[in-house]
Amino acid sequence: MTDTTIGIDISKDQLDVHCLAGGDTARFDNDAKGFQALTCWLTDRDVLRLVYEPTGPYHGAFEAALADRFPLVKVNPLQARRFAQAIGTRAKTDTVDARMLAHMGSTLELEPDQPQVEDQRELKELHIARNALVKDRTRLVNRLKTQYLALTRRHSKARLAQIERQLKQIEGDIRSRFKARPQIARAYDIIRSIPGLGAVSAAAILIEMPEIGTLERKQVAALAGLAPMTRQSGKWSGKAFIQGGRKHLRDALYMPALVASRFNPDLKAKYTSLIAYGKPAKVALIAIMRKLIELANTLIKADRNWTEKTA
Repeated sequence: MTDTTIGIDISKDQLDVHCLAGGDTARFDNDAKGFQALTCWLTDRDVLRLVYEPTGPYHGAFEAALADRFPLVKVNPLQARRFAQAIGTRAKTDTVDARMLAHMGSTLELEPDQPQVEDQRELKELHIARNALVKDRTRLVNRLKTQYLALTRRHSKARLAQIERQLKQIEGDIRSRFKARPQIARAYDIIRSIPGLGAVSAAAILIEMPEIGTLERKQVAALAGLAPMTRQSGKWSGKAFIQGGRKHLRDALYMPALVASRFNPDLKAKYTSLIAYGKPAKVALIAIMRKLIELANTLIKADRNWTEKTA
């Protein structure tokens, strides 16, 4: 059976493509015309998977153009580099990377990603814009504390007012998009029923983890980067730590975990028991973050709101 796995190295201006079956290579522009030419190049091939790495802002348009036509596999750049080292590939060029990605997809038999819903990319863009505005607001508030000139203070206050208006517009657009999709609207309400998770954190969870409600418990923790990694060798045992996963999702869970550790009865008891057992506060808080995302996944899967446990 022919393994038509395609590796694609994405850069700012071009796409370097390698077909594992036959070793064919090609290069296309990273723009609308290039996507059309690439689609024509792929049309006569029974494509099993297209393997590529995320490259900041440069892969988004590629995904949008080909997601509905071909099975895409987005791989972690660090894992891709480790794979290249494992097979003895030390050189790093666009052509070499495309060939390596094709080999990686075939060797590991990577499964294509689930297609994103129609407006998932727009939701992600709105979420990124909101985070940037929140950071700008924090900087301006701190700057105001050290400004004394009437002119500079007036400018800072005007910018703060503008940021507040823009935040309301973005948050309103996000809520409108949720309401337009009953399944997402229901998941949004379920997440908000959990003490500690408010409107902002619920939106962040749904945007950063659109798969929520379809995953197993361990999968949720791994995707969020909240599953501790054990380190053992012989008689030696090191401290477990978390690594990888979706950083923006973890960031969105941090403050809700602080709130839940005080006001969510079930999670407060869990946090207290971990501290009593001798766990550092940070470790206990990470455990609460994991419990929150696992709980949200379980409730959405069961289609029910949170209720307090009864004795």
